[in-house]
Amino acid sequence: MVSLGIEQLLASPPPSFKDKRLGLLCNQASTDSSFRHSRDLVMAAFPGQLTALFSPQHGFFAEKQDNMVESSHGLDQVSGLPVFSLYGETRKPTPEMMAHVDLVLVDLVDVGTRVYTFMSTLIYMLEAAAAAGKMVVVLDRPNPIGGDCVEGNLLEEEYSSFVGLYPMPMRHGLTFGELALLFNDHFAIGAELQVVQMKGWQRGMHFPECKLPWVFPSPNMPSYAASLVYPGQVIWEGTNISEGRGTSLPFELFGAPFVHTKEVMASLAAIPLPGVFLRPLQFEPTFHKGQGQVCNGFQLHVTDPIRFRPYRTTLALLQTIMTLYPELFAYKEAPYEYEYDKLPMDLILGSRQVRLALEAGVDILELERSWQDGLQEFEQRRRAFFLY
Repeated sequence: MVSLGIEQLLASPPPSFKDKRLGLLCNQASTDSSFRHSRDLVMAAFPGQLTALFSPQHGFFAEKQDNMVESSHGLDQVSGLPVFSLYGETRKPTPEMMAHVDLVLVDLVDVGTRVYTFMSTLIYMLEAAAAAGKMVVVLDRPNPIGGDCVEGNLLEEEYSSFVGLYPMPMRHGLTFGELALLFNDHFAIGAELQVVQMKGWQRGMHFPECKLPWVFPSPNMPSYAASLVYPGQVIWEGTNISEGRGTSLPFELFGAPFVHTKEVMASLAAIPLPGVFLRPLQFEPTFHKGQGQVCNGFQLHVTDPIRFRPYRTTLALLQTIMTLYPELFAYKEAPYEYEYDKLPMDLILGSRQVRLALEAGVDILELERSWQDGLQEFEQRRRAFFLY
């Protein structure tokens, strides 16, 4: 069983924390292996020292749906502490917020995918701490989809946004602590940073092997199964295809009223998509895209998590659907994550060229080969920050 960073912190409280005012960047999924919340654990271990809470996108209780649904600042009902929303009137901690603390603990559940915005919130916290001369301590947690595999093209600087601030592939294969070290050093943020490592986690481990409870970090991330397909299935957010929001299986399901599953399967036949079974079905979202309509589509059943390539799989599906139904398929229009000029699909893919290649019918495997040099460069870069 893996022992989390929060558990390791409490097992050996640092003397340097003495008399420090502590902030905690967290949400409702920030628990130990017995479901005890990090806020309560920190308050018990360091009495009177926790002075502020910070929450990421979706709110402290992960109650807010979709992008650009903001959370207000508030008071925590349990502790009475201020909760500063980092997805509301601002996404960056302000000097006024940072004045409440001497040190910020970060304990967020990440899902190993570039567009998951907790990563951007981490970057902004590091930048705010560097500017204010405050320390950041990241309490590390597992990458639920493992630390061995990286996949996808590197984000191009022109398409930097809240769903990707730095040149990263869609699937990065790092823990949150390793991400913090990479950002702080390689991208020269320069904050005073410490990472409290986990005990027992190994790079090849997926979440079920950690023997930890899954507590959903955002409203449409209800399970490990959803996190496994997310590095590909998140792409549907940039289209009029339902990604399964409004169902009990977000990201595992996708489809639209105009899709014909037999046509899709026939067109996909020549593309190797290992480790996944596409099961045709119909579903009816209760909200969001396709609300109240019968959508034809698929459930992704991952049969081999190690061989499965989520980004390749959904790119192949995207190219197939846009080719089969050119008059019915459409891209989502801006805004998306506070970007008002660029096409959301380009922000999600981190590249206009990838979208244009898909539209031109470039073979998916050829497209993968085109970004291997950048991916290999990232692979070498990330290794310098491995903790496990």
